[in-house]
Order: sequence, then structure tokens, then C-alpha cells
Amino acid sequence: MIDLYTAPTPNGWKASVTLEELGIPYEVHAIDLSKGEQKEPWFLAVNPNGRIPAIIDRDAGGLAVFESGALMIYLAEKAGRLLPSSGPGRARTLSWLMFQMGGIGPMMGQANVFFRYFPEKIQPAIDRYQNESRRLFAVLDRRLGESEWLADDYSIADIANWCWVRTYKWSGVPVEGLDHLRRWMDAMKERPACRRGIEVPVKVESLLEDENAAKAFAERARNTVQR
Repeated sequence: MIDLYTAPTPNGWKASVTLEELGIPYEVHAIDLSKGEQKEPWFLAVNPNGRIPAIIDRDAGGLAVFESGALMIYLAEKAGRLLPSSGPGRARTLSWLMFQMGGIGPMMGQANVFFRYFPEKIQPAIDRYQNESRRLFAVLDRRLGESEWLADDYSIADIANWCWVRTYKWSGVPVEGLDHLRRWMDAMKERPACRRGIEVPVKVESLLEDENAAKAFAERARNTVQR
């Protein structure tokens, strides 16, 4: 059994979608980021960096694994699926996973901060992170014009990138003209495990359809990014 410590964010969804795809039993522990639960001593014992997601593998003597990419690799290896054990397929999967970890996630995250969360609108910063996110989307689009999935076969690389890219509207990043990317996003959305995973720990309705809900979410997020 896996204990999953998470919140409804792209990084949190990476863990829950992976668990759903692999069919590994898990128990959800929702972390309230707005209350700073991720900085409490008990949670820092699980993840010293005070971030979600994190897991504890009860079957491995209570082993704690943190950093979303690391726990995705751990879970895939535990189940023997979604990550080849060796060879070119493994290299491709890890390359596209790290593309998300080092590019898509940080750039979209900063776009969120400057476009949505900071009360002061610093346009050069907004432009910088939205434009770089769009450039990275174009890299994905080119790859997906060559292959159905990022690493040829469906893998944790697709899960990691999709959990972020699917929030493009919140980041203010356009996807017009990226037909291969949109095809892939639609295919991911149709996977039952993906749909289940993005409702963990709670289902988040589209904030873009409710201005008051969007403002309230941004305010909570503003407090969180300062921690």
C-alpha cells in the first residue's frame, strides 16, 4: 500500500495519475497548502523540502520518496510498467520526463506566478514565461508529429507533461496551431486513469468559468508561493 500526500496541482496529479495507471493501491492524504501543512515537522520528515507530492511505501518498510519525477520512476519500476527497464526506450522516456521537470513545469509555474498570482503585473516577466512555455509546447508538438506518444510507447513521460500542459489556459499560454499537441491532449483526456487521477485529492472545477473562484484560488496560491 502506498500513502500519497498530495494536493490538486499539476505535480500532485502526476503522482495520482501514475498510481491510477499502474493500478497500485494507495491511500490519499490531502495536504492543505494554504495552511502551510507542507511545512509542518511531521511532513518535513516525509519530504525535507516541504513540497507535494510525496509517498510512503508501506510494503518497503515505510520508505519515503519525494520529488514528483523520482516517485514516478519509483512507482513505474515497482510495477514494471510505463518505464522500460533498459535500452533506448528507457532513455527516451527519461529524457521527456526530465524535459517536463526542467522545462515545462518551471516555466509554466513561473507563468502562473506572474500572470495569475502576483498582484503587481510585471509584463516583461509575464511575456518571458508565457513565451518560453509556448516554445516548449512547440517542441512537444514537433515530437508528437513523429510519434503517437512522447517516448514511442505510452509512459510516465506522457503523464508528467500532460498534467502540466492541460492547464495551459490558467498559465495564459496559447495552443493554437499545435495540432499534434492538441491531438495528444485529447487522447490523454480520454484515458480513464487520467480522468480519475486529476480528481485526486478533490475534483477541481474549471476556475476560468468562475471569476470569483479564480480570484479566490489565486489569493490562496499567492500566499502559498511565499512559503
